[in-house]
Amino acid sequence: MQQSNLQTIYLHTDGAASGNPGPGGYGVVLQCGSLRKEMSEGFALTTNNRMELLAVIKGLEAIKWTNANVEVYSDSKYVVDAVTKGWVFNWEKTSFNKKKNPDLWKRFLVIYRKHHVVFHWLKGHAGHPENERCDRLAVAAYNQPNLQEDTGYIQESNENTIFVD
Repeated sequence: MQQSNLQTIYLHTDGAASGNPGPGGYGVVLQCGSLRKEMSEGFALTTNNRMELLAVIKGLEAIKWTNANVEVYSDSKYVVDAVTKGWVFNWEKTSFNKKKNPDLWKRFLVIYRKHHVVFHWLKGHAGHPENERCDRLAVAAYNQPNLQEDTGYIQESNENTIFVD
């Protein structure tokens, strides 16, 4: 469905992990006009960077039309710099050779290209209300029982494990 409304969507995101790797989660706040949606999810074993990136992905995937004007607010230099400095596009040209989180970066690029996205970096834990809300959502998500597996993290970890006889 094409966008008929030119209102900007504000996407606030945060990821968190208790230990790195450890249990982790993400939090998302989407706002468009008077509409607001919050999302979060937790995983048994993951990394902070994976959760920061997954938060952006999940937020963008929640938008139900294409060509939306989206402003992303994140405290992740990893995510913001990868996009704004063009690193992720260079990684894509090399098939993400020896880069972390290729499963998520590939997924990100698919949804990113469906919209008009601008990234803004925020200092974390600096009192920005929506960033603080996302942090609370992320932490609460990984403190839930029966967390699911981050299969991408597990697969990447297994591929990078060196076995010694």
